[in-house]
Amino acid sequence: MKKELKDQVLETISAQLKQYPNFYITDIAGLNAEDTSKLRRACFEEGIKLTVVKNTLFRHVIKGMENEELNTLCDVLKGNSAIMYSESPNAPAKLIKKLQKSGMEKPVLKGAYAQECAFIGADKLDELVAIKSREELIGDIIGLLQSPMRNVISALENAGGTVAGIVKALEEKKA
Repeated sequence: MKKELKDQVLETISAQLKQYPNFYITDIAGLNAEDTSKLRRACFEEGIKLTVVKNTLFRHVIKGMENEELNTLCDVLKGNSAIMYSESPNAPAKLIKKLQKSGMEKPVLKGAYAQECAFIGADKLDELVAIKSREELIGDIIGLLQSPMRNVISALENAGGTVAGIVKALEEKKA
């Protein structure tokens, strides 16, 4: 590979790592054309960018970022590697799990970098699926904040509007 082309590939990989905060390193070797097309289509529908990379080039970019957590992923860069870039930390994991349930043996998770943490090995797939996205966490927080308010509104509705009734209803809720 010529130096100019290599530099261009390194810049592209660096730009993708900066653009997408989460990425998964997978093995898709041995997929036939139909399964590869199905995988690429599923990635596109889920907003996941799938690229095949040379391990040495990807390793070079990771080491250049001077992040200890990222450097732990260098060990999984063996054999054929495809990178799944995503905005959502769990979207690639959910896609891999869905494809495996449908009967596809690949992609197989080698490692992942999600929410600034490295995950190594296929056994981490369930853990990665369970990670909540930013929107899901905000929804959970809003639900928790709304719960006490619902209790107060319920007490007000059941009390009939009198101060004595409201106090009595709130005491009953407390007990």
